[in-house]
Amino acid sequence: MAADDFPLLASVNQNLTKQNLTKLALTNQALTNHELIEQGRHNYLSQRFTAAVNDWSQAEAILAAQNNFAQQALLLSYLTAAYQQLGQWEQAEQCISQSLEIISEVSVAPQISAQVYNTFGSLQFATGNVSSALERWQQAAAIYLNSGDEQRYFNNLLNQVQALQTLGYYHQVAGKLHVLEEALPQQAWRVQARGYQQLGKTYRLLGNLEASKNALETALSLSEDFSQQQTQGNQTQDSQTAEEHIDTGAILIELGNTAQAKGELPEAIALYQQAITASLTTPETNGTPLDAKLNLFKMLVETDPIAARQMVSMLETDLTHAPLGRAQIYAYIQAAQSLLALEDSTESATAASWLAQALQQSIDLQDRRAQSYAQGYLAQAYERSHQWPAAKQLTEAALTTAQTINAADIAYQWQWQLGRLLKQQNKPEEALQAYRTAFASLQSIHQDLSATHQDLQFSFRDSVEPIYRELVDLLLRPSPDPSHQEARRQEARTVIESLQVAELDNFFRTACLDAQKVALEDVAKTDAAVVYPIILSDRIEILVSLPGQPLQQFTTPISPSELAQTIADWRRTLEKPFTAPEGKVLGQTLYQWLIEPMQSALVKADVKTLAFVLEGELRNVPLAALYDGAHYLIEDYEIVLSPGLQLLGPRALQDTRSTALLAGLTQPRHGFSALSHVETELQTAHGLINSRLLLNEDFTTQRLAQQISGSNQPIVHLATHGQFSSNLDETFILAWDRPIQVVEMSALLKAGDLNRRDPIELLILSACETAAGDARAALGLAGVALQSGTRSTLASLWTIDDASSAFFIDQFYQHLNQPHTSKADALRQSQLALLQNPDYRHPRYWSAYVLVGNWL
Repeated sequence: MAADDFPLLASVNQNLTKQNLTKLALTNQALTNHELIEQGRHNYLSQRFTAAVNDWSQAEAILAAQNNFAQQALLLSYLTAAYQQLGQWEQAEQCISQSLEIISEVSVAPQISAQVYNTFGSLQFATGNVSSALERWQQAAAIYLNSGDEQRYFNNLLNQVQALQTLGYYHQVAGKLHVLEEALPQQAWRVQARGYQQLGKTYRLLGNLEASKNALETALSLSEDFSQQQTQGNQTQDSQTAEEHIDTGAILIELGNTAQAKGELPEAIALYQQAITASLTTPETNGTPLDAKLNLFKMLVETDPIAARQMVSMLETDLTHAPLGRAQIYAYIQAAQSLLALEDSTESATAASWLAQALQQSIDLQDRRAQSYAQGYLAQAYERSHQWPAAKQLTEAALTTAQTINAADIAYQWQWQLGRLLKQQNKPEEALQAYRTAFASLQSIHQDLSATHQDLQFSFRDSVEPIYRELVDLLLRPSPDPSHQEARRQEARTVIESLQVAELDNFFRTACLDAQKVALEDVAKTDAAVVYPIILSDRIEILVSLPGQPLQQFTTPISPSELAQTIADWRRTLEKPFTAPEGKVLGQTLYQWLIEPMQSALVKADVKTLAFVLEGELRNVPLAALYDGAHYLIEDYEIVLSPGLQLLGPRALQDTRSTALLAGLTQPRHGFSALSHVETELQTAHGLINSRLLLNEDFTTQRLAQQISGSNQPIVHLATHGQFSSNLDETFILAWDRPIQVVEMSALLKAGDLNRRDPIELLILSACETAAGDARAALGLAGVALQSGTRSTLASLWTIDDASSAFFIDQFYQHLNQPHTSKADALRQSQLALLQNPDYRHPRYWSAYVLVGNWL
């Protein structure tokens, strides 16, 4: 519940106290009631939620005794929000149910109904009932709109955006945000400034960092303009109240957070420093100066430890004088986390002291959620100093506290921490059980993890990914009971599959795998091996599923850093236009690590197709160019990539009518250079397959959407600039009118399914590439393959912008049109044709092509 919601209750109270006291049967108790409500409001805004519950519960009892149903319904909605903050879901549900019952039976002001629906939606969203939350928010929005309450209407639309995004309705998300941006310039300056601020934060959470920056800069400009007008005395007294005030420092913090998300650390530091200065000159900033200092401190710990150490004494003073409440507790925790990262014994002792303060404050406030965090992070301080018994005891206490309020989003962290502690004490079997429990807790969290971690700064790579890897590490170590090893391999494969899904869900901020799926082993192609190379802290474990055989395991001792460096060096040699001897040497080294351990098993099983389920750095490896000293891997096997164990309804392309939609750009657009080979490539394809061609100005977003939706071509071939990146904002495909972000592109392709008889069988993306130097860039490629609902995606790891691409496409369509030829075989034959052509035998021409998804 936002602070903006409270004036409604205050104004209702004020209006009631002005009415005829005899008529309303109010006594002197009403003044006490008003004081309780205001005191609860103050406690809630100070994040003293237990105290707010106590105040409002007393006030609600008084209102019930007075039969003051309107205020009772409103107050019950406030109690719902307070209980929700405390994680007391049963009490929250009881309060909102009672509030809804009242407004269904008694005539109340529209604003009160809207408030109740809004709170009900927030509770449903927090408990994972996203569709119902969306409905409630839409009800509230309609009331706010009719009553002219623009600020609350705007905030409610942002709630709807969050729900729509969680449900994966990206077209509707884009539509809502577009409506909001169009409406904002017509609003009052305060609504504009706060609206753009919220819009900027929302865009950042959705991964659209450039839009986030633009919106926040607009909010900052509005705030600064108003401050300047105030200084010149052009504003009325009313518009200078705290209610009208916009916290410039808070906007600067959001800009700093967006800069940090973009990896622009110096700019983020400068913005946090500006936020501190701006907030200190304005009295109505609440905790903004401390928030800015905490963010700055974290950045300095990473970039300038000396400067960070100089901030410690100042931070300690600020923390001590911060208002009592959850914000102060989390401030202590955030500061301590940053301080522990300096890994100094003196600073570790200070961090432990701060965490002890946070723990005591949370106990005093009876804030179980904050208490669990304080206990868990204090345990980490003890863990750093190898005080294992104390660390274990505090971790178990933090876990118990989290479980008492059913907070799975906190509990998994302490289950993981307990597993770490047990592993460090050489208790692998006990550690394994703790890790399994943490994994199960993660699987039970249905909504986007980044959305459930608003309390403390959340990083998927730091807070989630290690749990999967460390669990797999334990599962694939030799078991005390050898009879358990096969089951543990199967379990490890399930865990690494779940990691891949979680990575993509985190990348897109929604669930990707929502289509009908079939296990890879159930695909009717018995000469395929499914290969899972898994990167662990000291080795690569390779799990291989061979036809009709138990899952096999092969181990290569190698560090992740050496693997990453070898891959990066090899990629650089392959992308050069000339042959470098080290290319084959590095390719052979990687072959020895990844293929050689399982080679004899592949030969014995007579495998023809290798379906790789890749993760980490390995996603960017052009596997076709791995070299055994005499042959490239593509000379021996068909090679395909799969986003995971499950494929989207696989079937052969020959089961459909082979027609295609072709689209591309040859001219320079939006700062991108001309693609001279594209016209030849597309005209070649046009001559080989029945197709519709959209070239240059015909290739607009609207025309593409119309063609996909209005036709049933099983192949969509886009020859245009594009990039796959681990940054959602930097993953796009270029059309004539504008770049199409990957989320919109995927939604556009999927939307066509509503009017098509069959889904798209094959999406070809030529002239696109994975972002240079981005180890997780192929997430964007895998994401397109999954989110779009296409059965297969053919793309390239780097741009091949010459005649070889047209030659490749000519070969690919010719082979694809041959009877009984799979997509994987058509790709292999086309790559071999390039390899055997004297002009194109260098791996840079043929090894970049990858097929993701169904290979039939």
